[in-house]
Amino acid sequence: MKQKTDTRTRLLTDPPFRLMLSLSIPAIIGMVVVGLYNFMDRVFVGQLIDEIAMGAVSVAYPFTLINTGIATLIGVGSASVLSRALGRKDQKTVDRILGNLIAMNLILGIVVTVAGMLFTRPLLTLSGAEGAILDTAERYLRIVFAGSLFVNFAQSANMILRGEGILKKAMLITGTGAVLNIVLDPVLIVLLRAGGRGVEGAAYATIFSQAVTAAITLWYFLAKSRTVRIHGIRLEPSLIPGILGVGFSAMLMQVMTLVQQTALYNAAARYGGDRWQILLGAALSIQSFTMIPLWGVGQGFQPAAGANFGAKQYERVKQFTKVFILGATVLSLLFYIPIQLAPGTILSWFIQDAGIVGQGVVNFRILFSTYIFLGLVLMAITLMQALGKASKASALVLLRQILLFVPLVFVLPQVGGLGVDGVFLAPALTDLIVTLLTVGMLFSEFRSISRLALQDG
Repeated sequence: MKQKTDTRTRLLTDPPFRLMLSLSIPAIIGMVVVGLYNFMDRVFVGQLIDEIAMGAVSVAYPFTLINTGIATLIGVGSASVLSRALGRKDQKTVDRILGNLIAMNLILGIVVTVAGMLFTRPLLTLSGAEGAILDTAERYLRIVFAGSLFVNFAQSANMILRGEGILKKAMLITGTGAVLNIVLDPVLIVLLRAGGRGVEGAAYATIFSQAVTAAITLWYFLAKSRTVRIHGIRLEPSLIPGILGVGFSAMLMQVMTLVQQTALYNAAARYGGDRWQILLGAALSIQSFTMIPLWGVGQGFQPAAGANFGAKQYERVKQFTKVFILGATVLSLLFYIPIQLAPGTILSWFIQDAGIVGQGVVNFRILFSTYIFLGLVLMAITLMQALGKASKASALVLLRQILLFVPLVFVLPQVGGLGVDGVFLAPALTDLIVTLLTVGMLFSEFRSISRLALQDG
């Protein structure tokens, strides 16, 4: 019980900047190590096998987001309910969260495993993949789908720890699995490479590591957790609407990334062929990885905003929002500057052919030109999720991932003969427009929070 009281008190009383550091640093590390799974798969297969294998794993990556999306739906929604319940001192709700999470994971995980393994190849053809890239991607992705239950539970249950504000434990648990994956990746790739199954080695390493993470997480909640425990595994109808309402917007970011990247790969194949699919695969690998630390900041922001909103400390919610936006923007510069200064060096981590690397440098810079604004956008989405305002969070996600992006990715290549250059320009232009809309939404939300403060004051 002491752990729960201390965590709640810290969320409600610590200075915003100090709390941002204490919450965000372990969250960032934890999210980064999760992101290392697929990132390192692509690095290792690119260096230890060839560009075709790297392209195959990259083309498969958007479809691994089906699992990530489900884990996010359950985990972020449950964490939002948890943090607000802790703010209200509602232990009855807290006691029902984990059993409901496990039940939802079992149901949705089995569905994804069966459907994913049956329809792996048809899914991959949506990205425009064909030939050797398609065949290799199919072998990799089918193994990933087979491990869906482990992936979904490990990721969603870890979000409960973050929602509780226990970021260091969350980081250590995910870090254990990530380190194991990094060790196993080259070993299994090399062992299976002689039989032409090196890419499967990367998939096996990922699934085994996630299974270990899931086992450690389950053990923690059974034996160590003092606040959130398993009180029966069953669906809780009273919790599900709140979980799905908030989690849906968070899931949209993952699932719509699937749609977004599938459209990009399709357009790259149409306007540039296999070579540009390989370049896009490397660029999106780096983009996906650089987004993860920003999500880590958001994971730190969510319990702070949710707990203070639940406790009706509205001015602190506004203070936290400003501090976390600033922190996320500063963090983004750590990636933005090296990518703009040395894009060729970074692309060469994935692609050994210098000619292919040189061809993609300019468009790689264009793709990342608006990355520094994404901290603002992601913190706004996280704020809406933390306050239970799912429709606003969903609106921003849909605008960024689908409503603006999809038309641009199909129209821009046809404007002024841009061709494949327009494919890389579409995400950057989309993010610029969404940033401007996000600023307006934040001003509106701050006015609403100020009105609540006056009503309760």
